[in-house]
Amino acid sequence: MARIKGAIGAKKRHKRVLKLAKGYRGARSKQYRVAKQSVMRALNTAYAGRKQRKRDMRALWITRINAAARMNGLSYSNMMHGLKEAGVDINRKMLADLAVTDPDGFKSLAELAKTKIA
Repeated sequence: MARIKGAIGAKKRHKRVLKLAKGYRGARSKQYRVAKQSVMRALNTAYAGRKQRKRDMRALWITRINAAARMNGLSYSNMMHGLKEAGVDINRKMLADLAVTDPDGFKSLAELAKTKIA
């Protein structure tokens, strides 16, 4: 049986890594060994960044809700507690969108929350 060498597979692997490293500075985009390390780190960071983005968005929504709630005489925690007591099941993403696009609608929710906590 004929011997099979790994040159074709290695070439394919190297090309794949170097393609991912395109645009990196210096040896990071030219040399396989250095490029492989950079690509592995970049892929790990990208994975973590996708999780971090979700946390950042939630923080942004909470900040917007808090700002709008304070304009209506409530704190964020009181607003959320009042809505929960009133049985209003609306998520933070939608509340933040209401706060930005429909201040009157948000105001009515704030009034509802005020009556439930008072």
